Amino acid sequence: MFFRYLCAVVLLVAACGVSSGEDETVARLLVHKRILNRFLVEGKDLVVDYNIYNVGGSAALDVHIVDNGFPEDDFEVVIGMLKIKLDRVGPGNNVTHTVVVRPRSYGFYNFTAAEVTYLPSEVAQDVQIGYTSEPGEGGIAAIREFDRKFSPHVMDWIAFAVMTLPSLGIPLLLWYGSKSKYEAIIKQSKKH
Repeated sequence: MFFRYLCAVVLLVAACGVSSGEDETVARLLVHKRILNRFLVEGKDLVVDYNIYNVGGSAALDVHIVDNGFPEDDFEVVIGMLKIKLDRVGPGNNVTHTVVVRPRSYGFYNFTAAEVTYLPSEVAQDVQIGYTSEPGEGGIAAIREFDRKFSPHVMDWIAFAVMTLPSLGIPLLLWYGSKSKYEAIIKQSKKH
């Protein structure tokens, strides 16, 4: 996980055009997009986390993050926004934004990067454009398949208990009947 994070940061630095010859007084944003769920299931909430880091020497102004990777046909936004606007991200600061979406169908889905635009300093005229890290392809499981694998199967266990009760109860009753019969015979023989 750490290696993936490190690779994402390196790719973001390269994508933003950061080189050792650039001025150190401009803002440089690194934006990391993560899906926090362990299992992706249709109809269940999917938590997407955006971490915005300003590693530059100046404040980033008019920061916009637009994530078009969750189309309305396939995902429903439950909480949060997929279009984020921040007025300012100070130097050395970080900001976290979380969105909860709900997949409407199952199958494999490619989670793409979001676009990031910002002004790298107060005097800059050119808007800096970059992209977040890409979580990559993920499989969204059908709710039926997920329940089959991970539900507690309470009804299955109740049905199992009902079905095994006769095969265990009848021999128990026969044993108890013969035990009672022989104990009664032994008590009568001790009295005589």
